[in-house]
Formats: sequence, C-alpha cells, structure tokens
Amino acid sequence: MADRRPRRALAQRVGSRFVRFRPRRQLTERPFFALVGVVHIPEDRPRPSIVIGRRIGYAIAILLVATTVVYLDRDGYGDDELSLVDALYYSASSLATTGYGDIAPATPAARLVEVVVMTPLRLAFLLLLVGTTLAALTERSRRDHEATEWHEAVSGHTVVLGFGTKGTAAVSAIASSGFPGEIVVVDRDEDALARARLRGLVTVDGDVTDLRSLRVAAADRAGRIVVSVGDDRTAVLATLTARSLTAGAEIVAAAREAPTRAMLRRAGADAVVTSAETTGRLLGVATRSPSVVTVVDDMLTPETGYRLAERSVRSSETGRQLRGLEDIVVSLVRDGALRAPSPDADDTARAGDRILYLENRA
Repeated sequence: MADRRPRRALAQRVGSRFVRFRPRRQLTERPFFALVGVVHIPEDRPRPSIVIGRRIGYAIAILLVATTVVYLDRDGYGDDELSLVDALYYSASSLATTGYGDIAPATPAARLVEVVVMTPLRLAFLLLLVGTTLAALTERSRRDHEATEWHEAVSGHTVVLGFGTKGTAAVSAIASSGFPGEIVVVDRDEDALARARLRGLVTVDGDVTDLRSLRVAAADRAGRIVVSVGDDRTAVLATLTARSLTAGAEIVAAAREAPTRAMLRRAGADAVVTSAETTGRLLGVATRSPSVVTVVDDMLTPETGYRLAERSVRSSETGRQLRGLEDIVVSLVRDGALRAPSPDADDTARAGDRILYLENRA
C-alpha cells in the first residue's frame, strides 16, 4: 500500500549521525538519475563537435590577441627584441600559467600591459578551459534536471504508444491537425525512438504496457493517448494500463482484427480503428470504384487535397440548415450520437453540436 504519510522532513541514520532531508516528488519508482537515457527531450543545442570547434576557435583567438599585444611591445621584454615566435611562445606559456621565466616584462609599459591586458586574457583562457570541463561533467545532471522540469510542467499533451508505421502516420496526422501540446512517444525499439527524435518529439524508452513508463510520459495528465502497437494483445493491455492512469484522456487504439475491437472498448478505448478490416473494405470498394479509394486516401493524407475534420458549431451557424453552411458537412454529432444529415430530419445546427466536414487544403 502506498505511503500516505504527510510530506515532511525525514531523518536517516548515517554512521553515528542523522542526516535530514526532504523527499522529492517521484516520477516513477526509479531514482531521478535513472531518467537519463529513458526520457529524451529535443533541444536546440549544436552538436558536440561544433561546440568543441567553437571553443578551440575562441582559444586560438585569445592566443593571437595576446601574441599581437606582446609583439607590439617587443622592446619591453629584456635587452633583446622579441621575435614573432618569441611573442607566441611567451603568450602561450603565460596564458597556460606555466611561466618559465626566460622571458619577462622589463619596462614599466610592458608590465602595465601584463596587468591590464594579459591578465584578463589569461582569466578568459582559463575560464574557457574550465567551462569545457564543467560542461562535460555536469551534462548528466543537466539532462536529469531538464527531464524532471519537463515532467512537472507538461499537461494536455498527446502520448503515442508505439512508433511503427501506424504510430508514425498518426503523429503526422496529429501534427497537421494543429492539436495543442507536445507529442510524446513511448517505445522500446531504438530505431523507432531515433526516428521520433529526428522529428523533434519527446521520447520515453519504455514498455507501453508498463505503468511506470506511462507515468514517466505523464500519461495521467495527457489530453490524448494513441495506442498504435502492432500486436492486439499488447494493444489491449496498453489500453488498460493507460485507462487506469487517467479517466479524462481520450484514448484511440488500433486493432488488427475485428474481434479485438470490443475488447479494446471494454479496456477503456474511446475509439477503435481496425486496420485489417478497414483495408479489406477498401480493397473490396476498389474493385468496383477505384476513384472512391483515391478520394478516401486523399482525405486521410494530411499534406494536400481534402481533409476530413471536426469542429463545434459556431454561434453564427445556430439554427441554420447543415446543407447551407459554408463547409461540406458529412455528418453531425449531437448528444454524443453520430448522425448523417437527412432532408427528412431536423438537420438544423444547434448549440453544442459538432460537425464533421471536408476541408480543402489546396
């Protein structure tokens, strides 16, 4: 049974001392550092090779500036005038804080340049090196912090369970429809996760039927959950797991066989798409009317042509005939029931109705 004690400072015995700490809100049963490598959040950061190249360029620029300053005052470093190589050698050893002592400023002007110019350049050079080291050492902590902050802030997003052919097509349709919120992909396949990351999606490396994986994806605060796995039994279990976390999210599931549809409904799916049965119907229609299949495929393709969309009836459309609306109305949702417009029935638009219509994207 979950511990329901109030959150308060706890004491843990370490050796002969007691260390007090405050528990942090857990995302899963895993410790926070275990989220690194599980949750991947897209970020607009350049590749490591580009970052290293920039830092090397900055270091070379600082060295060249120091060499130029020393060479311009080459008469102030001893009896002999410094050559360009001597100026480069002194600048490199000075910036690296080595200071062999064979070359040193001798005149007041050279010493002033050492204090006013070389010292700031030396500090900038050291900060550049230290910053590179700290960035590498703190990378894991930074990614862990980002994953934690993202999990605490995300809400109303779309969780896609499985990123195969169906999941990829579903993400394309969701993105083209302009749904608000992020899209989070949960999968165990590395190739699928890599493809999702290339599209700029948040990914969770986990089992779609594991309650912990769905909690990491914040499925309990999601607005929509798409179950697009390839196996029907996995789809039923994933739907059950998702519905156990949230009662408000809309769950849409894909099934290969028609008998699974009822099981997915009982598991908590709001809508079920049967891929094998739908494909068979389209094949049968194509034998008689190939153009119908072309139009259906066009409506389901998010890029161009017509798109089947759904929206609420606008206040200016209330009381008007559905056939008289600007959009081509295909069907009507009233009181949760789907009905087709009919000239013999009351097909006037009412407040609270939703219409399914064809939208031209050309």
